[in-house]
Amino acid sequence: MSSQTLQSEDGDAVAKLRYHQRFLYENTEMATSLVLSLCPLGLRPDRPWHDKCTDRRLAVSRNNKPLDTVTQEVEHMFYHGYDNYMEHAFPEDELKPITCKPLTRDRLDPTHIEVNDVLGNYSLSLVDSLSTLAILASSTNYATRTRALRQLHIGVAELVRQYGDGSDGPAGRGLRAKGFDLDSKVQVFETVIRGVGGLLSAHLFVTGELPITGYNPQDVTGAGGSFSKQTPHNLTYNGQLLRLAQDLGNRLLPAFHTDTGIPYPRVNLRHGIPFYSESPLHRDAENGMCHKIPQRSQEVTETCSAGAGSLLLEFTTLSRLTGDPQFERLAKRAFWSIWNRRGSTGLVGAGIDAESGQWTSSYTGIGAGIDSFYEYAAKAHILLSSAPSSQLSGSVPTSQPPLEASEGHDNPERYLEAWIDAHKSINHHLRRGKMYIHPHYIQADVFTGAPRAFWFDSLSAFFPGLLTLTGDVEEAIETHLLQTALWNRYSALPERWSTSSGSVEGGLGWWAGRPEFIESTYYLYRATQDPWYLHVGEMVLRDIKRRCWTKCGWAGIQDVRSGELSDRMESYFLSETAKYLYLLFDPDHPLNKLDTPFVFNTEGHPLILPRRQHPGGRQDYTLKPSTALHAQSSPPICQNHAAQHPFSVSAVAARGDTYHAANLARLHYIPTRETLESPLIEYSANHPSTTISDVRSPSNFTYFPWTLPPELVPYNATCDKMAARPTFDITFPSQSNGVLTPGSLQRVLNGILVNSMGGLRLGMIQDVIMDIEGATNSDELYRVQAINNIAMGKDEKVFMAKDTAASVVNPLDPNFTRIRDVSMLELVVDVAPEQVCATQPPASDLFDNNTTTISTPDSVYSGSVNEEAQLESNVLHAFHSLIEHVSSLIQNKPQETTQGSLREYMPAITPTGAGAAPLPDVEDALGPDISGSPRGGLLWHSIYVTGNNCHNRLPFNVVRDHQVLVVKRGGCSFSQKLQNIPTVPPSKHSLQLVIVVSYDEEAGLPSGWLVRPLLEIQQTTATGLPRHRPIPMIMVGGGDKTYDIFKKAVGLGLKRRYSIQAHGIPISNLIII
Repeated sequence: MSSQTLQSEDGDAVAKLRYHQRFLYENTEMATSLVLSLCPLGLRPDRPWHDKCTDRRLAVSRNNKPLDTVTQEVEHMFYHGYDNYMEHAFPEDELKPITCKPLTRDRLDPTHIEVNDVLGNYSLSLVDSLSTLAILASSTNYATRTRALRQLHIGVAELVRQYGDGSDGPAGRGLRAKGFDLDSKVQVFETVIRGVGGLLSAHLFVTGELPITGYNPQDVTGAGGSFSKQTPHNLTYNGQLLRLAQDLGNRLLPAFHTDTGIPYPRVNLRHGIPFYSESPLHRDAENGMCHKIPQRSQEVTETCSAGAGSLLLEFTTLSRLTGDPQFERLAKRAFWSIWNRRGSTGLVGAGIDAESGQWTSSYTGIGAGIDSFYEYAAKAHILLSSAPSSQLSGSVPTSQPPLEASEGHDNPERYLEAWIDAHKSINHHLRRGKMYIHPHYIQADVFTGAPRAFWFDSLSAFFPGLLTLTGDVEEAIETHLLQTALWNRYSALPERWSTSSGSVEGGLGWWAGRPEFIESTYYLYRATQDPWYLHVGEMVLRDIKRRCWTKCGWAGIQDVRSGELSDRMESYFLSETAKYLYLLFDPDHPLNKLDTPFVFNTEGHPLILPRRQHPGGRQDYTLKPSTALHAQSSPPICQNHAAQHPFSVSAVAARGDTYHAANLARLHYIPTRETLESPLIEYSANHPSTTISDVRSPSNFTYFPWTLPPELVPYNATCDKMAARPTFDITFPSQSNGVLTPGSLQRVLNGILVNSMGGLRLGMIQDVIMDIEGATNSDELYRVQAINNIAMGKDEKVFMAKDTAASVVNPLDPNFTRIRDVSMLELVVDVAPEQVCATQPPASDLFDNNTTTISTPDSVYSGSVNEEAQLESNVLHAFHSLIEHVSSLIQNKPQETTQGSLREYMPAITPTGAGAAPLPDVEDALGPDISGSPRGGLLWHSIYVTGNNCHNRLPFNVVRDHQVLVVKRGGCSFSQKLQNIPTVPPSKHSLQLVIVVSYDEEAGLPSGWLVRPLLEIQQTTATGLPRHRPIPMIMVGGGDKTYDIFKKAVGLGLKRRYSIQAHGIPISNLIII
């Protein structure tokens, strides 16, 4: 670079360039190997160093020296931030890297929660950095390892100097405070994951519970039998960090004094929660539970699922280390208090009131406000699997009832079950599949599952890592592809990005150094060993160094589109972003080979239950598989590495859906780097990079990441066909007044009831994958996804009376055609009230549509269930039928529901074949109303229940005097059963229908499914003559339970099933009632 160029640069740019030059000159060998390795990174031939490229090695490769080089770059990145924090900001909480000043709490504006919630005035960045220093202390470079270990011990000593050693004596007071006795109102969640988590993780490293290469602190026994560790740098460690963590945890406990078990969102580290006047903590039992403090201004009691339910890892570790059980018990209680309030979708919402336990926001998703709740469900299972239950003595706050052992909250399996159930619900309600260009997740209503928003937020980038950790690697890869494409587009992840518009959502375009995307990249590389993820990590490293470097640290990006910087270095940049990058590029790090249940908390701090718990040692525990897990069709297991594709060393690079993710991210619309209008080009022109490879970053590569060398791109690679997503609207003509009245649509329990079709608009979608050539599938179904712009969840139904559309719909309209089901129908049965106390399981266990519970009395009729007693049974029923026949003579129309009877709705199936007869032409029975109550009467009331009807003819009067005959399946063919029924003159009181009760599950079908019975020959009489009036027959399932229902039946009717089709394809969630 010429002197003229140097003179034209601003001070920051000059300092940055000199830093870069000093780094290269001090590491000549490393710089040479770096240059040689960067040939595949898209550098143009006119670069002056291009001729030196004698080979085409990967920029980052597990077996090549450049991987060590990149690891050292991450180390330098961390120390550039950490050293400047210690120089310019310590002992304050965070660093302002542009102005080189500390960032402190906003005392003038208590409502400035984005600062005050996090910054507790306890040297947050140092606390958050200790575990990263411990990880760097396992570097393969001796100088780096020694430096990191020394800095770790210095950091511990500095904390003790400022806040004391956590003891009760004089040593417990530091320069700033005694412990964390600070007048700071902080958020409970942020303080637990950063403060408590950081102190505990550092304690576990210093004591050797977590591994550091070559680190073996010596046990020292002091006066009075005190126990301590003597470290290589003369630090006598006797649990100072653990005591400080307990002090900080104790100061958070007042927030847990709620009636719901859900902690308040904020607490003052010195004064507790005087601002939550409704807390049980302020009730005075001696004076009638009146409040001990006067009512004050209402403090916000809304918290989020992530904030209240993501305290379990830190508090459990704290309890096991200290012997105080209240932390673990309160964190578990908070988790289950949230989970047990989940919506009907099986998901938790974003906001909930800690005092009432009511959801304050019906939004649900996988990002902000919810993310770490699901993360901690899975990680709690891992952490607790080695020692699930703490046998410690102690108590919880008086306002908190103790957890009962029967609730199973100590069982690790319960947390895994919660994650499995949540993941299933996420995929059902929130995940959009390949028919939406590329799989991604949306936001929905926690109660209905209806779509509420269509954006991706940077916090949800953690999800591929969680999926990988729980064995769902393929879903993780798909999700991570889109995130990588977005990073490739913006050289960062915007805080919120719209999948529908393809642009930054609502102006939320900042990137504050968040680690979630790096975290997921790390997990995926550990699971797949695919070098593609190393290049993703390299892209992130290059872009951070190119865009975020300042002379005093690393700034956040205020707008990823313009490159404007924010003057704040978040503590998690040192705690997580640098840490995950380092572990990604150091595959031999001891944490990457640690074969024991440990986890990273949501702030990136490694945690493990100690070998020596307080009191006693690690408990032996054998996992007992739970019933719920055995019910899963396929238990979650870790998948093997994907096979590498021919002519490629990367399975991910060879995927056929890579372009799909690029298409959804709109990479193909982004200007090329040569386009002068591109804001990134204008930005990079005045901000020189810190290494040679950071000089340029392309912004229009639909094949990503931009650091990917050509060697990993398959020869003649092609992408899969794009899936089509058939959608259309059906609009009905308006009524005469042209107004859609408010009563036209009615919200009911599980959907929307349509009372009028005039002016109605149905938004349809086909929930199957279709390729671009329009290939069809026999199982295609349309679904109503919106009614008059009211979005509907996947499980919500549209209810419509069969005659509602009669006046506005043309029966021949192919867009909306009512079709009667020729094979399936509903059998409506009124059952006599119970007469004895013997009970059986609800009939709803047998039939999906049942709504009543049946008890088994003695048989109303004396029908025998064995063939030997069938003749005697027939005589008794014939006599009884005479009484019913007389009473039925006065009935000319369906009776109303028998008083006191219960109504059942059973699915039934009609037969097929030469002997099948059409069903009686009778009026349909009415289905239940919206509340589930029965409506209307049933047509038939004389019902005869017999055996399998295979060996004897029924008496003539039974057929003449009964409208319905119930027989058991088996013993002979269906045709033989019908042949043993006598022929009688037709009348409305004689036999109208035969019901066969099936006992056998059909092979190859799910439980409860039926195959249509086959009547292979024409119906005949017992003498072999053709039957002139064939008998209608249907079949139901359920065996003895169903058979018992018919023995108590006092009324029966038929309800035919109707469906609506659009273009010949059924609409799955439109129900005709």
